[in-house]
Amino acid sequence: MIFEKMICEKMIFARTICAKTIFANRFSVGLLLLASLIFSPLLNLQAADTPSASMTPEERAHAIKLLRDSEAEYLAAIENVSDEQWKWKPAPDRWSVGETAEHILLAETALFSAVQRAIQSPPNPDWQTKTAGKTEFIEKVMPDRSHKATAPEQLHPQGLTKAEVIRRFKEVRAQTIQFAETTQIPLKEHTYEHPFPVFNTLNAYQWLIYIPLHNIRHDQQIAEVKASPGYPK
Repeated sequence: MIFEKMICEKMIFARTICAKTIFANRFSVGLLLLASLIFSPLLNLQAADTPSASMTPEERAHAIKLLRDSEAEYLAAIENVSDEQWKWKPAPDRWSVGETAEHILLAETALFSAVQRAIQSPPNPDWQTKTAGKTEFIEKVMPDRSHKATAPEQLHPQGLTKAEVIRRFKEVRAQTIQFAETTQIPLKEHTYEHPFPVFNTLNAYQWLIYIPLHNIRHDQQIAEVKASPGYPK
């Protein structure tokens, strides 16, 4: 009887230990689930507040639309001008339609080169701080021709024919659009310095949209030349 009683007590003790272990395990799992419910939204909120270095689908679509729309506007403005209209200048110190069109072409090549230089550079750990607010600033100031700027000497026209300007422009713009459509590079973390202090550090996405915005700015200049007194009819 004593032996049987001892065995029975050991079995009861073992069951108690087992029950306590199961309770402890279930309690730990419960704590983990509770922590997950509490902290997961906070972690997700923190991730959502961190800007992505890659183009969003909306930013990509916006860049492509700017490139296509500015190209259509540019070609519509110059394709049907005569040789006389192409060369006519409203004043000795102002560019003709042809010179402005050539400047747009030369700038396209230089600006896309800036995009490439940016993406070839190491990621800038301070890209968010250095480029904050500049996308909106560029979109605001570039089409505004009330503020004039002097083009660098290398972007001054050299007298290309209309056919040459159009041919070369279509080639470089096609390259720019293909890049905008296909790149998977996180453009915003790669930066390159703008020679004008008003812009300073720009990221590769900002350099990319700078291209069509510069195009739009000078499409307006072509329209101004055409509206000048004495423009050949």
